[in-house]
Amino acid sequence: MMRGQRLRVWWGNRRALLWRDERAAALVEFAVALPLLVVFVVGIFDFSNAFTLKQRLTNIARDAALASAYDPASDIQTALPVSVADAYQVVYNYLVASNLNTCGISQTATNTGLTWVFASAGNGCPSAGLVITVNRGYNFPANATSIAPTTCVSPSASGQLALISTCVSIQYPYTWKFGNVASLLGPNMILPTQITAVAVSMNEN
Repeated sequence: MMRGQRLRVWWGNRRALLWRDERAAALVEFAVALPLLVVFVVGIFDFSNAFTLKQRLTNIARDAALASAYDPASDIQTALPVSVADAYQVVYNYLVASNLNTCGISQTATNTGLTWVFASAGNGCPSAGLVITVNRGYNFPANATSIAPTTCVSPSASGQLALISTCVSIQYPYTWKFGNVASLLGPNMILPTQITAVAVSMNEN
């Protein structure tokens, strides 16, 4: 057999072996699947953390609303009623005890009617910052079917019996990791900058 023929036979055999070799295919499959795997893993951890934070904030808001609703309303016309200060302290102390960033928030509130708002974006918090809203005159319709809004603004009673309650809202900043990782698969996702919890409790006094 001539040298040219031997070379063609050798190359044909070599090419057949290369086509049957699956190592390259496995590498390509891994390269394609890796971004999807990373997105799934980061998503699981990120959404789990967000859900856990939501549950903790809900518990804090409920305790703060109960503490404030139990206080008398005799000083409601003062700059910072005791009942509102109590709600703030419940939230603040719980955040400190849970090692959550308080964003440098202080017991200084802006007041509109019966609603007090504490807000801060300091201490390395994202721009959304921490917002605590306390409404001591929240009118809660007796047969309401929706939860209180984040702003704790009373809904229209529309002729229904309304219960005078205390509404406490906590808007806590949350930085998502999932959005950046999800960009591996397409455009950046728009996710909320705050995790919010709202609780309402009927005034006792």
